[in-house]
Amino acid sequence: MPTHPRDSRRAFLKKVAATSALSGSLAPMLQGAVAETLRMPDHSRISPNDTVRIATIGMGIIGFIDTDTALQVPGVELVAAADLYEGRRIHVKEVYGNHIDTYVDYREILARTDVDAVLICTPDHWHVPIAKDALRAGKAVYCEKPMVHQVEEGLGLIQVQKETGKVFQVGSQYASSILYAKAHELYKEGAIGTLNMIEAITNRNSATGAWQYSIPTDASEETVDWDRFLGSAPKRPFDAKRFFRWRNYWDYGTATAGDLYVHLFTGIHRTLDAIGPTDIVAQGGLRFWKDGRDVPDVLLSLFAYPETEMHPAFNMSLQTNFVDGQGGGFHFKFIGDEGVITVGGSSVTVERNARAKESISNLMTGYNSARTFSNAQQKLLEAELRKNYVEPVGPPLNSEMTFNAPRGYDDRFDHFTYFFDSIRNGRPVFEDATFGFRAAAPTLLANMSYVNHKPYVWDPKAMKITG
Repeated sequence: MPTHPRDSRRAFLKKVAATSALSGSLAPMLQGAVAETLRMPDHSRISPNDTVRIATIGMGIIGFIDTDTALQVPGVELVAAADLYEGRRIHVKEVYGNHIDTYVDYREILARTDVDAVLICTPDHWHVPIAKDALRAGKAVYCEKPMVHQVEEGLGLIQVQKETGKVFQVGSQYASSILYAKAHELYKEGAIGTLNMIEAITNRNSATGAWQYSIPTDASEETVDWDRFLGSAPKRPFDAKRFFRWRNYWDYGTATAGDLYVHLFTGIHRTLDAIGPTDIVAQGGLRFWKDGRDVPDVLLSLFAYPETEMHPAFNMSLQTNFVDGQGGGFHFKFIGDEGVITVGGSSVTVERNARAKESISNLMTGYNSARTFSNAQQKLLEAELRKNYVEPVGPPLNSEMTFNAPRGYDDRFDHFTYFFDSIRNGRPVFEDATFGFRAAAPTLLANMSYVNHKPYVWDPKAMKITG
């Protein structure tokens, strides 16, 4: 049976005490743990026979970012790309060379025998159809998050992955990050005592951050395959805003939750070995970006996780705000009864705020109700307290320690490294279809709660809505 974090607390405190006594600081303990357990991927020399040939489907912002990152991994070669906008197909050749074949129809890529893996970087409503086709065509798949556009799509894609046995990884890179590996290690050691709450925000305050992406001047039905873009979405006349700013519409995207909550759930589940919440409710609204979009720009959500062998019961609040007057920001707090693990930017910080044993005088004065009793009763109470009481010695364990990732660290690069290593060596990926669905489903249920003004009950083991 896995060790519960509460059972590790005593060992962690001994480790802290020993390190603090020697160094006067907790930082060396934290950095030492990093050296022992968080090893960067081994980018060893790859033979030509081990080259993985990739094709990217969807060459928007993430399409180019993912392709650039994948090509930094030794032994990876781009051979083809697909996109529905002519200008992006042209730019693929401008960036990667005229020898790269480009297509409108992704199925032409899947028919090629020289493509080992595809990167799916399309609008959300195309993730599952393309992923299923690619797996059945014998390709390894790196699918951008969220894995699904609708909750009911998840189990079907999981089944196809199992049936084909092909490598499938969702592109939410926190799963491979050394920061969340560090948070996982600290949590398991009992660094914050017993977890009871998680708070996470990922806010923005800019037009680009709010998905007001640029639209090319040549956008038209002649340069964009509009009907193919719509796919299963409702039919409508050509609309360049919907094509180039698809995240703003329910028909093609999954709103702020699908874009950002998925990362947060990935980090939570990686840190805690969790599989998901049971109770979900959300509220929000369209407060500022009234540019024709039908998704909210502010969303607040609450999630309840039940107790498991890996973690106690806890509650969680997630927030996205695209009109954040504070200038935007990100933080992730795992709150326990003795401290907080904060993940933000390129660092993990642990603040220890263990409750100190109170002195007799504190117990009898201040805001303690004993001071309101009669003098005779106060004397009796104090005498009773002193019978078996030992006065605290020294300051309480209130300390802070920080782990900083190496300069220039890129968790997206690590995520791709593990993906290609899985293709070559058959090792399990960090974020398969089951993991990906368990991160995506609660985000989509938050959207459903917002739209339908009702809470939802989720079974994270069976991965089904139960109420």
